[in-house]
Amino acid sequence: MHIKPLTLIFALYLLLILFTYWLKYLNLSHLKRFGSSIPPEFEGQIDQTLLNKARGYTIENIRFGFFSSIFNKAILLLFLFGGLLDSYNSWIIALNLPFIFSGVIFFMLLIYADTILEIPFSLYHTFVIEKSYGFSTMTIKLWITDFAKSILISSLLSVLIISIGLWLVQQSPNLWWFWVWCFFFAYSIFIIYISPYVIEPLFNKFTPIDNKTLEDGINNLMQKVGIKVSRIFKMDASKRTRHTNAYFTGIGKVKRIVLYDTLVEKMNDDEALAVLAHEVGHWKKRHIIKFIIVSEVIALIASYIGFKILQGELLINLFNIKDSSFFAKAILLGFLGSIAAFPFTPLFNYFSRKYEIEADRFACKLTGEKEGMINALVKLSKDNLSNLHPHPLYAAFYYSHPPVLKRIRIIKSTSINAH
Repeated sequence: MHIKPLTLIFALYLLLILFTYWLKYLNLSHLKRFGSSIPPEFEGQIDQTLLNKARGYTIENIRFGFFSSIFNKAILLLFLFGGLLDSYNSWIIALNLPFIFSGVIFFMLLIYADTILEIPFSLYHTFVIEKSYGFSTMTIKLWITDFAKSILISSLLSVLIISIGLWLVQQSPNLWWFWVWCFFFAYSIFIIYISPYVIEPLFNKFTPIDNKTLEDGINNLMQKVGIKVSRIFKMDASKRTRHTNAYFTGIGKVKRIVLYDTLVEKMNDDEALAVLAHEVGHWKKRHIIKFIIVSEVIALIASYIGFKILQGELLINLFNIKDSSFFAKAILLGFLGSIAAFPFTPLFNYFSRKYEIEADRFACKLTGEKEGMINALVKLSKDNLSNLHPHPLYAAFYYSHPPVLKRIRIIKSTSINAH
């Protein structure tokens, strides 16, 4: 009995979807079974009421993710396997427009369609789930304003990226894969540099922190490791959410530190310094550089493989597309690429968790104590209603950070000899 290759691809994708749903089911079942027990690390820090609230929040997000995923996957399968891509591609070709202009219309309409389909889910998550659990402080007016700004910025950047990418394809038919890779690499570095100064201020207000003791502590911490800090800012995250965070931006030796106002409000100085020391650990251990190198090497290899596949008509024939086009091939290649990349998800997350543990240990050695980091993790878990009981297999596959209980236990066993 002969099975068509397209049927095999469809079946393989369905199996991957079912596998992810099985992992979510495992996680949900594990939470329902163990989610009512307070771990020893949280005794005295969390009561049964808060634990039940965290459990409910996790369950609600898992269910929401399940239904939104079903919807998105159904639309994707209908588009690729139900003939919609074929009709859409033929319509674009029939417009008889120049190559770059056709490509911009082809991809931008798909981007806008995806954005529109995501609106109901975004609204429900923000104004139902996040509101009901006390996280979202977003107003409808602010949501609309953010949405409009995001659409405008993403449209400008997307048109620029698509136009330049297709221009490179047109100008260098045999080596475009390399030039496109160079362009995307340069663009990503440019965005990292320009975003804190141009894009982020469009959404948030950044002001100097008004805690002199904390500011001095941060400067002393940075001097220990030889990092120059241009400015230390507080961001008005509380106008959208009560979640807490802190991050570094900048390229080279000069860094810009941003603290959420929610973090400054909820954590004492030692805890805030521990969180920043963790971020310093990522810089000093060169985790970001390692991640960029690995990502770019993989991207370069994928670009070449994609170039070879796009040269022929394999994808067009495989998916029964009536009219051949570079754009339709690119969409199909991206779909098959997502299937090929799926098995690497747990591998990348394994190294990410490894880096997080290294950063935790670095933070303890840098600050010379463990309690700040432990207390910060406990507060972050409480404030964000984190799942304290993820299923080990689910965590191994999807978690970029080790489960919080594991992080605390590792920190407690860490030696804090002089850094």
